[in-house]
Amino acid sequence: MKDHVYKLIELTGTSTTSIEDAVNNAIKRAHKTVKNLCWFQVIETRGNIDKGKVHHWQVTIKVGFTVAD
Repeated sequence: MKDHVYKLIELTGTSTTSIEDAVNNAIKRAHKTVKNLCWFQVIETRGNIDKGKVHHWQVTIKVGFTVAD
């Protein structure tokens, strides 16, 4: 078993539907250009309000991926 080296990037996903969708949108987009995604950690959750209701979610995550050999 070899020892892995990881890199972290910070992303902010958005959604008008839910926090989970915002996270999924960020990971889905990162997956298009970043290889070896392994895990994520939610750093911050925020949103804006329109007419007394949540209008838009923004979720900042750190995403870890394995650095290729």
